[in-house]
Amino acid sequence: MDPIVRLVLIAIISYLIGSFPTAVIISKTFFGFDIREKGSGNMGSTNAFRLLGVKWGIFVQLIDILKGVAAVFLIAQMFGGGEMPFVNRTPFEDITVMKMIAGVCAVMGHVWSVFVGFRGGKGINTAVGMLIGVAPVEVGIIALVFLLTVFASGYISLGSIFAAIALPTTMALRYNLWHVEIHGYHTLIFFLIGLSLLVIYTHRSNIRRLLAGNENRFQKLWLFRSKPR
Repeated sequence: MDPIVRLVLIAIISYLIGSFPTAVIISKTFFGFDIREKGSGNMGSTNAFRLLGVKWGIFVQLIDILKGVAAVFLIAQMFGGGEMPFVNRTPFEDITVMKMIAGVCAVMGHVWSVFVGFRGGKGINTAVGMLIGVAPVEVGIIALVFLLTVFASGYISLGSIFAAIALPTTMALRYNLWHVEIHGYHTLIFFLIGLSLLVIYTHRSNIRRLLAGNENRFQKLWLFRSKPR
């Protein structure tokens, strides 16, 4: 297969996998409404937790993570050992570069889903799924940052934003401060910065609400707070 055609197919199929509107399908099928018409207006897991309950919220979150995993581990296999359609000047193997391309396309599909009028979610779960195959250590660290932030504030959106910031920051600290050998660091760090900026951009409405003090807070998840005297 022509390398350019292969790359285009990987990008398109990864985008379509990311575009699968999990929360929209569940809300319409089992609850009789479009999740994008209530709550925060997006099809991410946070809105699903709020409107569909914990069980379905977890289900939506897992499927959205698996979309990123599928793009990296399954779709990238289409590349196999074929030639790259461009000169790979990164220190990564060709297959790793293709995995990153597939993962980013899946995230874009979740954020701008073709199946629901290009109105998707924030992309954080699909990004996590993609990162499991690219930067697993950073995934573990940002998961901890996310949980601590949510338990300390009750804000899912704030946890997602802090996790996005922590993603390239963690890798930079590991490499430059603790001198951990990270293969392809000088390429991967820019990739993670770009991904982080994309996730923060999709949370711009949440940032405005946080600054205005009217962002929705999950009281049950707000664990680290002082008890009233």
